[in-house]
Amino acid sequence: MSETLTSIDNSILTITLNRPEKRNALNDTLVNSLKDSLREADKNRNLRAVVIKGAGKDFCSGADLSALRKIAESDVMENLADAENLLELFSIIRKIKIPVIAAVHGRALAGGCGLATACDLVLATRSARFGYSEVKIGFVAAMVMAILRRNLSEKRAFELVTQGFDFSSEEAEKIGLINRVFDDEIFDEEVKNYVSVYEKVSRSAVVLSKKLLYQMDGMAFETALETGAEVNTIARLTEDCQKGIARFLEK
Repeated sequence: MSETLTSIDNSILTITLNRPEKRNALNDTLVNSLKDSLREADKNRNLRAVVIKGAGKDFCSGADLSALRKIAESDVMENLADAENLLELFSIIRKIKIPVIAAVHGRALAGGCGLATACDLVLATRSARFGYSEVKIGFVAAMVMAILRRNLSEKRAFELVTQGFDFSSEEAEKIGLINRVFDDEIFDEEVKNYVSVYEKVSRSAVVLSKKLLYQMDGMAFETALETGAEVNTIARLTEDCQKGIARFLEK
């Protein structure tokens, strides 16, 4: 059985984490399969967005027992290579041209919460639960901190990664960690409606916007403005923008 399943509806790719019997817990095979699916998606110019969801009752419960056993039995260099495998997944999500959207139901805990956080947008059911629980077993939610530090206030991020408690999707929305909360009964329909927006707006504009937004991390204000001016110029010359201006002038 494949660790991930993929399907395309119009121009939206859905990647389903497919280890329902393990609550879609992360292991090397699942992480590598997810990376491969994302790389292939990045080559497809017909796609407008990617949705990542989980099969069964949960989105993703973090690392599985075999992964934890591997950590316990590996030396420092082997553990570094293992950590860098997850690092690469987070990096791919940020670098892929089109939006990557986590559709979370059930539990998104530890590495599973990190995976959701690494996505550009996060949607969740009202009953979903989140948590960076690594600290409870002496682990550190280390790589996801690079994203949390950009998404949340310093004090809120500190609280989440050092106390390890789980929290509701409504609390996650309140603090700015996720974008939307939908009722469980209509979640799939609402996700489809939300994501369909990317089929109606300019693909090139979205691609340029995503790249610029993340490129600005750490830039000085003036440098960010100058980079924005360069991207603005590039956008004006795209086919989408030229057609959009023509349609506007014809009204």
